[in-house]
Amino acid sequence: MTSPEPPVLVIGECVADIVRTDGAPDRVHPGGSPANVAYGLARLGRPATLLTELGPDANGRLIRAHLESVGVVVRAAEAARTPSAVVRLDGLGRAEYTFDIGWTLPPTDPTDPYPTEPAVAPAAIHLGSIGAVAEPGAAAVLARVERWRGRAPVSYDPNVRPALMGERAEAVRRVERCVALSDVVKASDEDLAWLYPDERPEAVAERWLALGPAVVAVTLGAEGAFALTAEGGYVRAAAVPVPVADTVGAGDSFTAAFLDARAAGTGLPGCLTRAVTAAALTVSRPGANPPSAAELAAALARYDDHDDHDDAGAR
Repeated sequence: MTSPEPPVLVIGECVADIVRTDGAPDRVHPGGSPANVAYGLARLGRPATLLTELGPDANGRLIRAHLESVGVVVRAAEAARTPSAVVRLDGLGRAEYTFDIGWTLPPTDPTDPYPTEPAVAPAAIHLGSIGAVAEPGAAAVLARVERWRGRAPVSYDPNVRPALMGERAEAVRRVERCVALSDVVKASDEDLAWLYPDERPEAVAERWLALGPAVVAVTLGAEGAFALTAEGGYVRAAAVPVPVADTVGAGDSFTAAFLDARAAGTGLPGCLTRAVTAAALTVSRPGANPPSAAELAAALARYDDHDDHDDAGAR
């Protein structure tokens, strides 16, 4: 009898996204970049465990039920309340966020592991967004990553939220520390524009590669995405043309599909194509609603000749 496949361990925040559009009632969607990645991995059939915090409130129950509905194992420390964000959508479906969030993930003692700590090495570790940089919880996140590093590949998505990042130079230092711990890094051109104003995304990706990752992938919205490798490889994928409902969760769907494909042994061009297609499916419907494995396979069959298209993409 074969042992079950170890899960990807995703570490970071859950957020209740209160989506607000002029002339329409508020809609509450389970969100938070790391939570979305865990959900996206599970939708693609990849076992995932989320190490997070949830409050003992309606939003916390909503998010837990959402994650567990697709098989994500939720290991949650108790927070005073579940973080939330008001998401305002413009006429093109682009999102702006106002946050009410804290991140206080407890530290662990290696001699007396916190009960949320996995008992065996995960298949991979993913960290990012607020949970990787907001103290006091960020220190506990990085301690966990450093403890497992070398036994599991690490991926990272800064998913920059300027209102929560503090002073830019310190934010860059924190982000670059996470980059240096990682094997795979995904960022958006908007992330890079805030962190490094007036620098080309390709130049930042090259500099990040020098810190240690094997791959840096950058999403470009309507321009698709590219990826660079430490060996000097360069791959580009165009965006898939779809009608846009909103862009909430598109970048997280990209990340989940990219990591799933990489774990399956897919080459870099295939990883990038699967990721931009997953992002396109997500922007075509409201909220952070990533595709299932079957939906992604069907979309890849439909859009297998989209290299010359230009439309909505991942952030």
